Amino acid sequence: MNEEQHKSALSESGSNPSSKNVSAESAKRIRSFRKNKFSEKDLLQDLLKGNKTALGRGITLIESNQKSHQKQAEYIIEGALPHAHKSIRIGITGVPGVGKSTFIESFGSYLIEQGKKVAVLAVDPSSSVSHGSILGDKTRMEKLVTQPNAFIRPSPSGDSLGGVARKTRESIILCEAAGFDVILIETVGVGQSETTVHSMTDFFLLLKLAGAGDELQGIKRGIVEMADAIVINKADGDNQKAARDARLEFKRALQLYPPKESDWKPEVKLCSALYNEGVSEVWEMISSFKNKAEENGYFQHNRQEQNKFWLYQTINDYLKGRFYEEPKIKSALKEQLELIENNKTTAFAAAKYLLSLA
Repeated sequence: MNEEQHKSALSESGSNPSSKNVSAESAKRIRSFRKNKFSEKDLLQDLLKGNKTALGRGITLIESNQKSHQKQAEYIIEGALPHAHKSIRIGITGVPGVGKSTFIESFGSYLIEQGKKVAVLAVDPSSSVSHGSILGDKTRMEKLVTQPNAFIRPSPSGDSLGGVARKTRESIILCEAAGFDVILIETVGVGQSETTVHSMTDFFLLLKLAGAGDELQGIKRGIVEMADAIVINKADGDNQKAARDARLEFKRALQLYPPKESDWKPEVKLCSALYNEGVSEVWEMISSFKNKAEENGYFQHNRQEQNKFWLYQTINDYLKGRFYEEPKIKSALKEQLELIENNKTTAFAAAKYLLSLA
């Protein structure tokens, strides 16, 4: 690989802060990164020192599909593992328009004021129509992205939510190893991405709006059942009464759900991210959850169960990929699809036949 290709493969917006936001020493270090070829060992050492440029490049290696990059990524992940697992991972979801970006910027800024280091990752499945990225958080969190103790990284767009999720989980490990103690994982709030984010976080936060009618419909039962807290955003101005009414309805709805394994009783909070109101209460609630979950052993138990889940998920993804890449399967699959189109076989019979070839 020539130097130009090397730069192209390992450059990304999350690790290229604008010059006005970095010191002369940092700028010199960044230029050195770009100019010189580096080993994964050097990259790992810089990452463990909290260097955000190294963190960004490490995540770029994770996201790359090139074999050489994947080997480098494996080395970095293995080296980062002993230094990870020292954060709280918070999943944040809500329908488009609920104010996720504003909330994350306000919440992240508050946490940084409390001495925390905050990383924001996004599980961002691409648009199935245009194949473009749905999220654009770096353009919307203008204040947070300039903070030295913040790191914002939108996920790559791609057809496979499972693939995006796997890379997000590995990115969490690198962020923790780089010293970030609060990891915020955002989902677009559509499709199955909420379930995926829930499977890699310690606390799952659902953002809602008052007056959207959701509280009367039992609000997407599956998502509410996963939520450890509901935060009603935009509870300001003329919307305050509607927000208080919505809080009451949500509290009543939560009474209908069975107790959580963590023994935590989900709470409903009001918040105005735009005016920084209610943000500190959200963090106090999450801290209370963490203390309770650590005391009763659920916190560590949940992470172990998640690791087991992702073991099976990784095996399934690998087997699926290997199955479809097999030349014999590719040829037979094409034949079976033609037979289905001509009504000469059923989908079940075709699947059974293809699996017998594996």
